[in-house]
Amino acid sequence: MGNNRSAGDCGSDQLGGPPRSLRNRAPGPILDGMHLNVLDPPKPSGRRLPPWLRKSLHSGEALLRTREIVSRSGVATVCEEARCPNLNECWSHRHATFMILGDHCTRKCGFCAVTTAPPRPPEPDEPARLAQAVAALGLRHVVITAVARDDLDDEGAGHFAACVRAIREAAPDTAIEVLPADFHARDDCLDTLCDARPDIYNHNVETVERLTPTVRSRHARYAQSLEVFTKVRRRLPDAYTKSGIMVGLGETRDELTQTLRDLRAHDVDILTVGQYLRPTPQHLPVVRYYEPAEFDEIAAEARAMGFASVASGPFVRSSYNAGDVYSTIADRRRSAR
Repeated sequence: MGNNRSAGDCGSDQLGGPPRSLRNRAPGPILDGMHLNVLDPPKPSGRRLPPWLRKSLHSGEALLRTREIVSRSGVATVCEEARCPNLNECWSHRHATFMILGDHCTRKCGFCAVTTAPPRPPEPDEPARLAQAVAALGLRHVVITAVARDDLDDEGAGHFAACVRAIREAAPDTAIEVLPADFHARDDCLDTLCDARPDIYNHNVETVERLTPTVRSRHARYAQSLEVFTKVRRRLPDAYTKSGIMVGLGETRDELTQTLRDLRAHDVDILTVGQYLRPTPQHLPVVRYYEPAEFDEIAAEARAMGFASVASGPFVRSSYNAGDVYSTIADRRRSAR
C-alpha cells in the first residue's frame, strides 16, 4: 500500500470508492464497499480496463480480527482512506498501514484520494492507541504514514516520533517503517523524527521530475524529496531508505530511468513501482496502462542499478508486503557481516 504524504503517499495506494474514516465506526462487513472497487476500478472514458488489473478477494477470520482491532483503535489506515486495492489481501494476513494525524490533508495532489480540508488538532492519545493496536495485531512490521500537516509548527514530526516511541515500548520486536511527507526538508523536523530511530524511512517521489508540478502539490518538489534522502542518510546511517513511483501518468521510459538513477544517487535502498489508478473522474487521468512484462523490465533495470529490494507490478503499492521486504534485506545484511 501509501506517501509523499505531501498529499502524496496516500495516493500511491489508491483505487476508486468513497473515503472512509475509522473513527467512531463499528466494524462493518468484510468488504464494506471494497468489492466493486477491487474488481472494477474506474476506467478512463472510452477505454477498457486491462485483464491483469483484476484482483482476487481474500477473506477469513484473520481479516475480521484485523478489521476489529483497527476499528477499535480509532486510528485511520491508508488502506481505507487511500482506497488500496490490496486491503483484503493485507488485512487477511494481519498487515495494515496506519495513517496518523487525522484524515484531512493540507495539500492537494492530482492523484490522491485523501480529503483536502482543514485538519483537526492532533490527538494526544493517538500514539498510545496506535501502539496498542500494533501489539494486539502482533505485527512484526508496521508502516506509519500521515497526511501532510503544513498547519503545524513542526509539520507533525513530533507526533510521528511519539508514535514510533510508543510502538517501541509496546511492541519492542516490531520493525517500524515511517512514511511521512517531505517536511519541506527542514532539518529540525527530520531531526525530530530520525531521533526516534525508525527502521525504514520511506518517502515517495511519486513521479518523474517533469510531471511533479502537475501530479503533486505545489508544496512538493522533486529536488526537495531527493534532499530528504540525503539528510535522512546522514542521521540514520544504519536504517533503510525507501521510495515509490507511480507509472502511467505520461512519463517516458527515459524519464523513469533517470528517476531510478536519481534515487540511487541519493542512496535509496528499497524501490516500489506500481500502476497509477484514477480514484475518481476529478483526478488525473491514466495516460497508459503498463503491461506486466514492462514492470518486470523496470525491476530488472532497478536491480542492476543496485537497489537492495525492488517490487514492481500493477498492484504494487508503497507498503505492500513491506514486512517481507524488510526481513529479506535485513537477513541479507546480517549474513554479509
